[in-house]
Amino acid sequence: MRSPQPEAHLIHRIGWLRAAVLGANDGIISTASLIVGVAAGSGAESEVLLAGVAALVAGATAMAAGEYVSVHSQADAEMADIAREKRELAEQPEFELDELTRIYVDRGVEPALARQVSQQMMAHDALGAHARDELGFSQHAMARPVQAALASAATFACGAALPLIAALLAPAGQIAPTVAMASVVGLVTLGAIGARAGGARILRPALRVAFWGALAMAVTAGIGALVGHAV
Repeated sequence: MRSPQPEAHLIHRIGWLRAAVLGANDGIISTASLIVGVAAGSGAESEVLLAGVAALVAGATAMAAGEYVSVHSQADAEMADIAREKRELAEQPEFELDELTRIYVDRGVEPALARQVSQQMMAHDALGAHARDELGFSQHAMARPVQAALASAATFACGAALPLIAALLAPAGQIAPTVAMASVVGLVTLGAIGARAGGARILRPALRVAFWGALAMAVTAGIGALVGHAV
């Protein structure tokens, strides 16, 4: 008899996947929009490239800082809840046992069996049982500020590099359309990769990312052209 194969779930990817997709998506859209906007308002290639480099550096730094602060706040809240739960387990273990029993009963377990399961779970790992079943914390979804910050910065820089390289390789006078086309292709690819990594269908996420990216570039190009002609 063959032993059952372990199921391959995708929940463990949530933390880094969210930060990675968000970082790369922002890198492409923000940098491409800035390049297209500056190109629409100014014909100077050096100004366009300078704007692109500045967007890459500033954006990657801002993404790292913002993600770190945001995720660290989540981690602080999680640690505070865990510390409070640890204190309650030390001070009133019987109440915590009753609480865990009620949780299992509410999920459909018979009271006697729920009590027995709660006793065994608390004997094995009381804090882990309460963190998981009472607080809803999962090891795969716990906040990791440094990981999120590094993933956001790295993927933002990778995403921002695409429109910047397209601007460098664009024919004279064709920076805006070249960057826009390359960025839309990159966004479609990114949306497909993100959907595939998350186990979702590919077409709709890819088109959604491409639509909003194209809209951002079109709006920025329009504003750049208006401001450029005005000054």
